[in-house]
Amino acid sequence: MNKTRVGFAVCGSFCTHASVLRALERLAEDYEVIPIVSEISAEADTRFGTAQGLLDRIKALTGREPLTGIPAVEPIGPKKLLDVLVIAPATGNTIAKLAGGIADTAVTMAAKAHLRNARPVVVAVSSNDGLAAGARNIGELLARKHYYFVPFGQDDAQNKPTSLVADFSLIPETVEAALRGEQIQPLLEG
Repeated sequence: MNKTRVGFAVCGSFCTHASVLRALERLAEDYEVIPIVSEISAEADTRFGTAQGLLDRIKALTGREPLTGIPAVEPIGPKKLLDVLVIAPATGNTIAKLAGGIADTAVTMAAKAHLRNARPVVVAVSSNDGLAAGARNIGELLARKHYYFVPFGQDDAQNKPTSLVADFSLIPETVEAALRGEQIQPLLEG
């Protein structure tokens, strides 16, 4: 196993969790993965599955209990626990908080703590307003050093014209590129 430590933070775009977990499974085959789960994902049962089911699946894939609160993730920075942090799915809310420097959830605090070490953050967007109000926040992160985006595009241009979603299958390749300090290309998929 590669000694590279990958933080994998899951937010609440529940409809994408199955795809995100497939990417996590691939990463866990090659890297030491430290799972992080947003508070809403750790607590909410939805039509896509139960919170406990998500936590159990993540533990089964990584061999670790997911970190689910601010006190649990704060040591990421001072202890330099991660080489790269993946946020998948990165909701519009989380992206807005990152763009605004707000660290009031397990995921945003993990990012803040990790960034203090000038290490890469991989963002796998999943936002219904990515081409509307959320566009400026995505643009803000794209312009910042240490943020790398998983290639993304519109997921349903006819029915959800402002919605964006990452190609979660490209998370492992994006992580590899980010560790080299490179943005995987092409960034936008058609």
